[in-house]
Amino acid sequence: MESSAISLYFRLMRREAEEAELAPHEYLINLIDSPGHIDFSSEVSTASRLCDGAVVLVDAVEGVCSQTVTVLRQTWVEHIRPILVINKIDRLVTEIKLSPHEAYIHLSKLLGQVNAATGKGSGTDTPTSGYEEKDDEDIYFAPEKDNVIFASAIDGWAFTIRQFAGIYEKKLGIKKSILEKVLWGDYYLDPKTKRVLQQRHLKGRNLKPMFVQLVLDNIWAVYASTVLNKDQEKIEKIVKSLGLKILPREMKSKDTRSLLSTIFSQWLPLSSALLVAVIETLPSPPAAQKQRMPAIVSSAPGSREVSEAVQNAMVGSDKSESAPVMAYVSKMVAGAEDKEHLIGFARLYSGTIKIGQELYVLGPKYSPSRPDQHIHKFTVTDLYYMMGRDLQVLDEIPAGNVFAIGGLEGKLLKSGTLCSMDRGGVNLAGVGLGAAPIVRVAVEPKNPSQLNKVIEGLKLLEQADPCAEYIVQESGEHVLLTAGELHLERCLKDLRERFAKVDIQSSAPIVPYRETIVPATEMSPPKDPNLPRGTVQVVTASKQVSIRIRIRPLPSRVTEFLIENIGSIKKLYSERRGSEEVVVAAENEVSADLEESDGTQKVKVLSLREFKEGLKKSFEGVGQEVWNDVVEKIAAFGPRRIGPNLLIDATGKGLCRKLLHDNALESQRTQTIEDKGATPDIARGLEDRISHAFQLTTAQGPLCHEPIQGIACFVEGAVNSPDDENLEGAAARSRNYEIIASVRDAMRQGFLDWSPRLLMAMYSCDIQASTEVLGKVYGVVTRRRGHIVAEEMKEGTPFFTIKALLPVAESFGFGDDIRKRTSGAASPQLIFTGYEMLFDEDPFWTPFTEDELEDLGELADRENVARKYMDAVRVRKGLPVQKKLVANANKQKTLKR
Repeated sequence: MESSAISLYFRLMRREAEEAELAPHEYLINLIDSPGHIDFSSEVSTASRLCDGAVVLVDAVEGVCSQTVTVLRQTWVEHIRPILVINKIDRLVTEIKLSPHEAYIHLSKLLGQVNAATGKGSGTDTPTSGYEEKDDEDIYFAPEKDNVIFASAIDGWAFTIRQFAGIYEKKLGIKKSILEKVLWGDYYLDPKTKRVLQQRHLKGRNLKPMFVQLVLDNIWAVYASTVLNKDQEKIEKIVKSLGLKILPREMKSKDTRSLLSTIFSQWLPLSSALLVAVIETLPSPPAAQKQRMPAIVSSAPGSREVSEAVQNAMVGSDKSESAPVMAYVSKMVAGAEDKEHLIGFARLYSGTIKIGQELYVLGPKYSPSRPDQHIHKFTVTDLYYMMGRDLQVLDEIPAGNVFAIGGLEGKLLKSGTLCSMDRGGVNLAGVGLGAAPIVRVAVEPKNPSQLNKVIEGLKLLEQADPCAEYIVQESGEHVLLTAGELHLERCLKDLRERFAKVDIQSSAPIVPYRETIVPATEMSPPKDPNLPRGTVQVVTASKQVSIRIRIRPLPSRVTEFLIENIGSIKKLYSERRGSEEVVVAAENEVSADLEESDGTQKVKVLSLREFKEGLKKSFEGVGQEVWNDVVEKIAAFGPRRIGPNLLIDATGKGLCRKLLHDNALESQRTQTIEDKGATPDIARGLEDRISHAFQLTTAQGPLCHEPIQGIACFVEGAVNSPDDENLEGAAARSRNYEIIASVRDAMRQGFLDWSPRLLMAMYSCDIQASTEVLGKVYGVVTRRRGHIVAEEMKEGTPFFTIKALLPVAESFGFGDDIRKRTSGAASPQLIFTGYEMLFDEDPFWTPFTEDELEDLGELADRENVARKYMDAVRVRKGLPVQKKLVANANKQKTLKR
């Protein structure tokens, strides 16, 4: 399931002015189709930057679903203007059997839901100054604005309010411009005076809204006389009144659905309604780029270094040969004939590209401030127009077009920017993916000698799929990361049939977990009764270094804030190192190993001041005696320096560099170290070892070597021998390992001093089901350890919308299971939402109070579910598990031969 493009030629007869004659106008419409399943939302994300407008489809019965919200939010992020298509209106007639007036009320409520989702999506991101709406109404859908299409794709019809206004203009003697404003809404037509009335002027008369009377009644009449209850006389009357030309053979056909489609395709053809709405409502490439490009360029990494000539050419959509070439490649796709070779799927913003031309390709990490890195030169070998599965060869492409380009193989992994200059280009590849790769499998060939083919196939798959990722683990396993079960199935099929072309086998899906600690009401006493809980005093084997460490659980608000602002932490580290290259990564990448992102959109990056203020606000009201002024003492985040754990220097001696410092604070630290009689080099050496141990600990927790989140590690004291700095060679390396291992073990001991918890990766599950299968849906969700969050009935329909939380580990086969149990009447949409504590129990819990021992016994009769998941991960990783192979040796017996 991939986004695909087709270029459509459309010829339309239009008047330049009201009194002018009709004249033909020619248009080229580049249409990009993207899959609707939530697992493939990355296809929507990458396709959105190629476009100037969007056509958003919503089911007239099912209404707004999770993917609709994602798409609407993506249109706001990418500054593209949308058109709403309310599809499957035929279901309101044939399936739910609503009257025209009931259908009008239903459509009005549906439009309100879509606008509510639009407003919510546009309010979550801070809009850039280049795309600030002067009026809130500009972002909403309204039929009178001609940005709503009512359609039934299966029956081949669609219309807009403007279309019916043109039909009734002469019949009613009312201007088209007025009809466009009153055909939707609470407006009524006086049958005697032919005047338009508002609701307050009805004076008790029972009139239908104009949309019902003039539009829906006619459509319902066609369905009533054909599909619902065939009436040949009525059909002939309708055809005659509409002035349609239908063959007698088709009129007498027993296939009523075919007759219905024939009538509608002549009366309200879908293709014309859609393409005319695109032309009249959505901006042309020059108009769209004038509006979009300033915001996109200003948000790009190193935007201050972008050449003014490049900016002007992009904003003006300059097609001249002298204009600099700027194009965005969204992904690499397989060619039409040779599936093993990839071509770039791109949009040209300025200039003209010709075959044989030499261009530069800029990778996602490119920054104009470091122009020699992440840039490659290549020669354009092929240019194509994309016509669905077919490619049409071209010699050149002017600005404003979507096209395919050859010559990028080996130069570009997934997305990137094409530029004709090696200096002053803009990095357009910073598009946030819609779904984080959360499900991973190990892949290997059935025939070990074909491993090289599998590796090459995995590399090609990673290039062709914007969400798939390929990594090689330390164990040597070749691991494929995907967004969900359906995406995984598709990737494995592509790997077998298109890229590797060999038989492969995959492991059971691997799901990530997180480890954390909580201050539970009943906990074992501290391991050292003389020290506070979580405190460990460690002395290295050589007796040269002594360090005191204390582990505490972070407040939940602080953990959530850190997870939401991973991009800000990345940017902070890059600034401290003076490298803007990592700033690019901060804004454009989500770490595959961490998978902290909830997969919604682009990572939000705050300034240092905003980040510190937000972090301080998160600490407010949660034990000031512990967390007072802790923000200024933060020395590191972890794991991988960006995770939701804190290393805090609580020595008061300036042992560690303060990460959130300004220059004044850093100079004060250096002075403090000198005042205490230690040299900065000694402090720096110990600091690096403690920080490294902290990163190792948080990357692999003590429960099952999964990343830790939500802990604070306080360094309360450290004593280092001055002789430690004089060591060299093997002795220095040995001392480094000794300190790091000792501190890491101390941190793990402090972690286990609290009540540990295992956090599970969770899906937010949206299910639509009728009342008849509601109980079966609940049974399937409960059996897979999920829990229902909300249940809501859709007004005017027999359907319920169920929102549930489901562990990713239990989600495999969930879709098939629920469809099987409900006979296909319910289908789930799964979105990764993060990590949650599904089971509030200690994996190491055993009965120890008298009441627990009396109720459960020494072996604990009830199953410890957290322990079950923890042991499963430990077995997969080859870690030891406390499991008795022989439970009762005396009860065993030898079977008779």
